[in-house]
Amino acid sequence: MAAKNKSIYVCSQCGYESVKWYGQCPGCGEWNTMNEEVKTVSNSSSATFKAKSVNVAKLSSLLPQDEIRYTTGMGELDRVLGGGIVKGSLVLLSGDPGIGKSTILLQICQHIGRNQKILYVSGEESAYQIKLRADRLGVNTPNLELLCDIDMEAICEYIRSDKPNLVIIDSIQTVGIPGLSSSSGSITQIRECTNMLMMTVKTLNIPAIIVGHVNKDGNIAGPKVLEHMVDAVLYFEGERHMSYRILRAVKNRYGSTNEIGVFEMLDTGLHDVENPSMMLISGRPKNTSGSCVACVMEGSRPILAEVQALVTTTNFGIPRRMTNGFDHNRLNLLIAVLEKRAGYFFGNTDTYVNVAGGLRIDEPASDLSVSLALISSLKDAPIREDVIAFGEVGLGGEIRGVGNCEQRIKEAERLGFKRCIIPYHNFKNLTFKQNIKIDIVPVRTIRAAFEAAE
Repeated sequence: MAAKNKSIYVCSQCGYESVKWYGQCPGCGEWNTMNEEVKTVSNSSSATFKAKSVNVAKLSSLLPQDEIRYTTGMGELDRVLGGGIVKGSLVLLSGDPGIGKSTILLQICQHIGRNQKILYVSGEESAYQIKLRADRLGVNTPNLELLCDIDMEAICEYIRSDKPNLVIIDSIQTVGIPGLSSSSGSITQIRECTNMLMMTVKTLNIPAIIVGHVNKDGNIAGPKVLEHMVDAVLYFEGERHMSYRILRAVKNRYGSTNEIGVFEMLDTGLHDVENPSMMLISGRPKNTSGSCVACVMEGSRPILAEVQALVTTTNFGIPRRMTNGFDHNRLNLLIAVLEKRAGYFFGNTDTYVNVAGGLRIDEPASDLSVSLALISSLKDAPIREDVIAFGEVGLGGEIRGVGNCEQRIKEAERLGFKRCIIPYHNFKNLTFKQNIKIDIVPVRTIRAAFEAAE
């Protein structure tokens, strides 16, 4: 029977669907996000299903196959992806506007385009605008094709006929399917366009990278199912006015999600930062209180970062607690432990914590460094410049052990630190106590750690 159109209301934040309009979305609680869309439904009361044969394979009968990866020419990006772009994978790259998403994609075209054919689809810029940016970045590969169109059906048809080795969509919010009544960038368009692209590239075993915008909350715009459909989700972090960018893998079916890539934005594009630790601790002030170096693990890589704290007398009845690069709730917990267990009073002081270089640390191993920086600023007593500390602070004021202790110590020694304050539990399990030049100080309490750091 003939189909009819039905109006539904879809939340632009979470994709919740309803037959009537709500001022507040029942799914996510956001206000004024329910938008009307037209959905085609069938009038038939029953459906006829046609049997279809399927192929079932036993897991034990499948032979292992080597993954085919395309290296991007950027070591930091390959690290985050797990070694390169897997053939037939669908990668979602997201980040704030102007962070460098289009720049890094155009840069990898220069390396991959030496031997592979690339299709770059842009719905935001004209071919001439892309050419200007390519000239600035030094991208001149003859195997790069530009397609400036927003019709996803036409784009997929061209992919099937041309069969490129890599497809880049910039961005998924600008393309649409003409048969759908909703506008480009809506929940329905993003979901259906991604699904159409996924079916096309998976059938042809072609890798594809799609750029995704972010909303005002910093989350990827569109339905949450978008992140479930793709094979990898990469997210650019960093401030636009700072030259350093951090790339994280939020999801990766072909590699680890703990690795990060560090880049520096220059006039010629994004460049790898092979030694992030040296970059993050460079420019440290000398003989200044409230500064301590922490060592956190990002995947298999130990990274040193400077933690800065400022404790000053408050002018208000309720003291302020502000953080940049560190969890706000974790700071409140550490202050409570320092007051109750160690005897340091912060009740009448404003407290500010900052991680230099734009890095965000959320590992418990940074607790000890943050605590030492807070005590140093409170007492106005500088911590030695050649001291590094790491360890988790428990609610009882004890210093608990952390993982990858030996890797952290070796990284600190390589960068010239002379004293390393570690949890006592980790010290008992070290295997190279006699073959290292750095002074290792095991501690059990916060007070003992600060005495060793002075």
